[in-house]
Amino acid sequence: MRGGIATGVGSWPGADPREAAATIVGELGDLPHLVELPGRGTGSDMIGRASALLVDLRFDTTTRGYRLAPRPGSVSRRAHDLLRTDLDALEEAWETAGLGGSRRMIKVQAAGPLTLAAQVELAGGHRILTDSGAVRDLSESLAEGLARHVAEVGRRLDANVVVQLDEPSLTDVLNGSLRGTSVLDTVPALPAPEALHILDTVITGQPAPVLVHTCAKSPALGFLRRSAAAAIGFDLTTITTPDLDPIGELLDTGKLLALGLLPTTPPATPPTWRTIAEPAVRLIDRLGFPRSTLTDRILITPTCGLAGIPLPRARRTLTLATEVARAFAEEPETLTFD
Repeated sequence: MRGGIATGVGSWPGADPREAAATIVGELGDLPHLVELPGRGTGSDMIGRASALLVDLRFDTTTRGYRLAPRPGSVSRRAHDLLRTDLDALEEAWETAGLGGSRRMIKVQAAGPLTLAAQVELAGGHRILTDSGAVRDLSESLAEGLARHVAEVGRRLDANVVVQLDEPSLTDVLNGSLRGTSVLDTVPALPAPEALHILDTVITGQPAPVLVHTCAKSPALGFLRRSAAAAIGFDLTTITTPDLDPIGELLDTGKLLALGLLPTTPPATPPTWRTIAEPAVRLIDRLGFPRSTLTDRILITPTCGLAGIPLPRARRTLTLATEVARAFAEEPETLTFD
């Protein structure tokens, strides 16, 4: 994994895996990814897909979302089938683009163990997060299953794989702000050392570099700095002054940053690559790092997944991302803003 490139966060609009794979491979030449198409329904979203990755664990559905199931059922079978379909579509797009045998990079995404533990229920209706043994089993199952998935993708594409763990619930897990089984019931905060062990169980179990992404409005940057992740991704529009020192510390540790710069909500005026690039350039300047940091250590992403926006705008978002990445990779020292 390297800086000066653009990639997507994961989800994509529509329900056609072949069209999605061809677009992502064509638009994101430096780091395309295996897309998620949540528009297809149960088993295709970030949480549901995890049911296809876990070893000896599977999900069923409830009126609130997903829960652990005692045996394989229609939900886990559907998740497996959808993942197979997506992998076949990606392999076809990869070969059509002439990338077979190129050892290019490809990114796969999975919900992280803390978010899964926060969002998936036990059979009794409580979140997995409330049972330390179940959390341990979940993290170990995800680590093993994801490693198998990485190996398969690498083998099928003859590519170098990057893993992205999505942890949108991380801040809520650490803050104890998750609701329990009723309005009056809350889930206690998970101590940071325990949470770090759970996350690192999955990170260190991968045969590939890992990027941890969070789109939380208050990203837990200090916590993520202590993780074994090679890169940290977050929505730059949520960053406030108190976050500046933690961002500098992330860079000081040698981690790469995947900066969410491209909005998923319609801006008041159509953005250009320069308006998208400006916040990142000003951030690096304010932190006192050389502009070469933009080339060596910064990846460009949308602020979050793109499934909720129209397809033409999703394509335009990828185009802008690659234009910003190109500007950062070529001559970041010459970038000026009035």
